[in-house]
Order: sequence, then structure tokens, then C-alpha cells
Amino acid sequence: MAARTMVDIFALGLTHALLAYAALRLLARVDLDSDPDKGDSAGD
Repeated sequence: MAARTMVDIFALGLTHALLAYAALRLLARVDLDSDPDKGDSAGD
């Protein structure tokens, strides 16, 4: 029973760590808080 609990905790920890890593990567982007130029067609 203890081994199963350890695997569950590891799985939860791993997924939360990956989500936190993805969030930090998104927040660290330079273009996160900048509006695109008017001539840019990225919004179409």
C-alpha cells in the first residue's frame, strides 16, 4: 500500500511541476504584454 501511495504522490508532483514549468515559460515571454503592430496580420 505504501508503494502505491508513493507512486500517486510522484505522479501528482510530476504533473504539477510540469504545469508550473509551462506557466513560468509563458510568463517569461517578452511578447506577452505587447500589442502587435497595426500592420501585423497575426490577429486575422
